[in-house]
Amino acid sequence: MPDLSWEISHGRDAGKIIGGLDEVGRGPLAGPVVACVVIVPAHISAPQWQQVTDSKKLSARAREHLAPFLHDHCTYALGEASVAEIDAINILQATFLAMRRAVQALPTMPDHTLVDGNKIPPLPCSATAVVKGDALSLSIAAASIIAKVARDAMMKNLGAEFPHYGWDHNAGYGTAAHMAALEKFGPTPWHRRSFLRNISRPRAAA
Repeated sequence: MPDLSWEISHGRDAGKIIGGLDEVGRGPLAGPVVACVVIVPAHISAPQWQQVTDSKKLSARAREHLAPFLHDHCTYALGEASVAEIDAINILQATFLAMRRAVQALPTMPDHTLVDGNKIPPLPCSATAVVKGDALSLSIAAASIIAKVARDAMMKNLGAEFPHYGWDHNAGYGTAAHMAALEKFGPTPWHRRSFLRNISRPRAAA
C-alpha cells in the first residue's frame, strides 16, 4: 500500500510542502487528459486513508466513495489539456501541460512535487519522477483517485450528448462497442483525430 515514505524523504517532516501529481486519460480515443496534484494533510488518522491506493486497483464505487473524503481533507488542484491540444502537440506534451496547469492552480506552490511515471514535466517547482508512484506514494495515489473520478464524470456528461459511444462506462477508451460506434457514426468533436488516423470512418457525427 502507498505511504508517506517518498514525501518524508523529500522533507515533509521538516515542514516542506510536498505534492503528489498524477494524470488520467492518456490512452482514450476521446476526451481531455486530466491531471491532479494533491498535498496530503499533516494528520492522516482517519480510517479512509487506509483505502487510498492506485485508482486502477479500486472499483468505481470505491473511488467515488473516497473522492469526496480527499476533496475535504487535502489541498488539491486539477488541470486538463483539451482534445485540440492533444492533437496539436501530442499526448505526452499535452499530459505535461495538464500537469503544469494543475500545479499552477494550487493555492500554495509545493516545495517539491512527486510525479507518477519516469518523466518530469516542466513545473514551477522541483520534482522527482516516481515509477509506479500511485502504488508507492500516498499523495500520488490520492491524486490518481481525484483525477480519475473527475475525468469519468466529464466523460459521462459528454456521453449524454453523444450516447452511441458508451462514454459513461468506457470513459472514451477504445472498447469494441466504442469502435463499432465509430465505424457506424464517425467521430465527434471530442474524438482525438491524431488517435484515429488509421480508423476508417464513413462520416462524422454532428
